[in-house]
Amino acid sequence: MRPLLGLLLVFAGCTFALYLLSTQLPRGRRPGSAEEPDGRSLWFPSDLAELQELSEVLQEYRKEHQAYVFLLFCSAYLYKQGFAIPGSSFLNVLAGALFGPWLGLLLCCVLTSVGASCCYLLSSVFGKQLVISYFPDKVALLQRKVEGNRDSLFFFLLFLRLFPMTPNWFLNLSAPILNIPIVQFFFSVLIGLIPYNFICVQTGSILSTLTSLNALFSWETVLKLLAIALVALVPGTLIKKFSPKHLQLNEKGRTESRKDT
Repeated sequence: MRPLLGLLLVFAGCTFALYLLSTQLPRGRRPGSAEEPDGRSLWFPSDLAELQELSEVLQEYRKEHQAYVFLLFCSAYLYKQGFAIPGSSFLNVLAGALFGPWLGLLLCCVLTSVGASCCYLLSSVFGKQLVISYFPDKVALLQRKVEGNRDSLFFFLLFLRLFPMTPNWFLNLSAPILNIPIVQFFFSVLIGLIPYNFICVQTGSILSTLTSLNALFSWETVLKLLAIALVALVPGTLIKKFSPKHLQLNEKGRTESRKDT
């Protein structure tokens, strides 16, 4: 019971801090008007319409308060990642719209890794028993796969990020239970989610620059879409080439490996 109370206290404190950050905005003009945004709160987008609206608000506000928008975005991203709250894909798209394709990609990769590591640490301190109690079968299955690939653990973690056999949020929560070193965990997230982050960020960058339907068929946009398509093929290619050689992904593969030895 004590770990649960501790986790709730940390969650409540972070929620309150993010609430203050999103409501007590520095003085500045609202988009399209001369009014001040005092008392105006921001929100997590839940669909594309809300995402577009939030993007327009922040892009206008960023003209006067670039550092504050950067701080707000980073805080919101770490909050979602740290507490395993779904919806970070919307923030990846928003990063592309706000910060451009390359800075947005770098920012999302770093924030994803730091946020996932925060989730790892929170689970290690407060959540081990909770995760085991609520997901005993999933933890046991993942434990067997991790132990079967302990000699190539980093590559296996990359595989799980590139081709998610288990949800990323659950892997973040269960990693300390599986005795995965946090350094390997951090870099597997940093590298393994580059294709996913790239696709989301590039999508946000494209959507933010489109002014008409004709702009969709410009050479710049077509090249970006082609790059997204090529990056989307990378995980499958790597998996097809390397996983049979280095990883044991099922019981059959493990049995054959034992026979060979």
